[in-house]
Amino acid sequence: MSKYKNKLIVVDDITFSSQVEAKYYQQLKWSKEGKTLKSFELQPKFILQEKFKKNGKHYRAITYTADFLVTGLDGKQEVIDIKGFPDQKFKIKQKLFEYKFPDLSLKVLYWTKKLGWHEK
Repeated sequence: MSKYKNKLIVVDDITFSSQVEAKYYQQLKWSKEGKTLKSFELQPKFILQEKFKKNGKHYRAITYTADFLVTGLDGKQEVIDIKGFPDQKFKIKQKLFEYKFPDLSLKVLYWTKKLGWHEK
């Protein structure tokens, strides 16, 4: 079980935190094979704030690990996060990400049977 009680699922020897995330991985894989997508990376990590030391105390870096980093045929990169619902921690990291990486697009995607993949 993952932290939100999703069932972990393994596809191509890769463990995903949810069936929905695995479904999106398969879609990316098919898009790459169909040559409609240049590449994609799993679990890219971004440093939102560097580690630092103040008054003798060490502070760890604040990082954000997305679900996917997708590179289109035109070379444009897009960060994708698959969510059931965004918690407060994610909302803060999203705000920090948007500030630190203004040239990267962060898409938060949801899956429903009625709408398919969509952003809220």
